[in-house]
Amino acid sequence: MTRLATVTCHATGDTLWGVITDEGFSALSPHHVGYPTLREVIEAGALEKMAAQAGPVTHGPGEFSYQIPIPSPEKIICVGVNFPDRNAEYKDGKEAPPNPSLFIRIPRSFTGHEQPLVRPPETPQLDYEGEIAVVIGKGGRRIPEAQALDHIAALTLCNEGTLRDWVRHAKFNVTQGKNWDDSGAMGPWLVPFTDPAQITDADIETRVNGELRQQDNTARMIFPVAFQIAYISTFTTLVPGDIIVSGTPTGAGARFDPPRFLEPGDVVEVTSPGLGTLRNRVQDA
Repeated sequence: MTRLATVTCHATGDTLWGVITDEGFSALSPHHVGYPTLREVIEAGALEKMAAQAGPVTHGPGEFSYQIPIPSPEKIICVGVNFPDRNAEYKDGKEAPPNPSLFIRIPRSFTGHEQPLVRPPETPQLDYEGEIAVVIGKGGRRIPEAQALDHIAALTLCNEGTLRDWVRHAKFNVTQGKNWDDSGAMGPWLVPFTDPAQITDADIETRVNGELRQQDNTARMIFPVAFQIAYISTFTTLVPGDIIVSGTPTGAGARFDPPRFLEPGDVVEVTSPGLGTLRNRVQDA
């Protein structure tokens, strides 16, 4: 599995991108100054080419920490209520809607792998949502669904953390509950997209303190990723580095009776075969 990551070097504080190996991190960015971040690598269509250039380990375990893989994407678009059991959680007797529910998240609302998820003092209702995130490689507008998967560069994992009471502060939007600083996580790395099955038939699981809370397969999505790309590109131009967070299965903490929100010290792990595990511990601000 090829893994490209953005990290912080502990010794210097520098932000670097490169390849993760079993032995550590191989920095490539110092040798490619024309590509300041992985976003520019993706825009050049050079993700796999860069991965093939990985040399000796430059930073061993403990010498670096993970950032979100693409530090400043133009857009992060999230898809809500995209699995049948998740739709049933609403108990409103309604079938799946004809079009997906969408909302925007800002990059600052995500932190990297093994970095703390922050529960703010304003509310204790921090919740988890494990998802697979799709990184756009080839931009476009009004992309046909039949060609949509050709526009994917890479995949990563996402914990689309949510402050539940704040998503209900207004009549029809969820923006306030979805964009608290460091309330969600993304990573650990990017895995190049080379096979449609990576997104059309992928298992996704979320565990809290080792307990399985969410489990499903992308084949059961109400709106498959190809449809998501076609639909979203109808109203906005997708550009390289844009991220689509594709939807979470049933089992978030808010749906338990009583709700099981995250508390300081809890560990959340989002896993998908071929993508690895995104792990974060919760702490108070």
